[in-house]
Amino acid sequence: MTDPEILESLCEACRRLHDRNLLAAGDGNLSARLSDGRIAMTPAGVAKAWLRPEDFAHLALDGTVLSGAPSSERLMHLAIYAACPEAQVVVHAHPPTAIAWTVAHPELQELPSESLPEVILGAGAIPVVPYARPGTSALAEVLLPFLPAHRLLIMARHGAVCWGDDAREAAGGIERLEHVAQILKSAVELGGLTSLPAAELAALREVRRSLGPRIR
Repeated sequence: MTDPEILESLCEACRRLHDRNLLAAGDGNLSARLSDGRIAMTPAGVAKAWLRPEDFAHLALDGTVLSGAPSSERLMHLAIYAACPEAQVVVHAHPPTAIAWTVAHPELQELPSESLPEVILGAGAIPVVPYARPGTSALAEVLLPFLPAHRLLIMARHGAVCWGDDAREAAGGIERLEHVAQILKSAVELGGLTSLPAAELAALREVRRSLGPRIR
């Protein structure tokens, strides 16, 4: 994929996430590695629904800003790229139901995965990263224990982050997370969560291992 195609795919992901209520106004941030090693990142405070390829800021992996005004949460993105050499795109969004789980259940260490095959087959497990103040270096530091083992993470009281091979995987992971979070919320409201049998859970996890790490 050429650099212009990468930037256009990020714009498309921004529009899709906004349309699905996973981003609001200037919230969230997306980034991608370019062919020369630079990182292209959404600019600070710009509404994602109308973002154009020429609006992106650029920075080096060491954090040096090369052009534009990248998001204040760029340290989080750079930490992921440093810890995950395979990461080509990082998407940080604010899926409402997924965030609500961490507000209502601050003890939660991962999104319940034993009720739905889609959680296991699509992501394996979706951990909850402890709260850190947005825009600070702590936001990057709390992610490190979960990398590179997990591509999709809930950020307590804040949002979610997903990295992947391309924008479709990374944005799709956020969609997957919110869809599952909504189903689980509905199940709780209808009477409570139930678990798949232990043998079925083991079989699903084995299938997930055979599929590889990509978020599906």
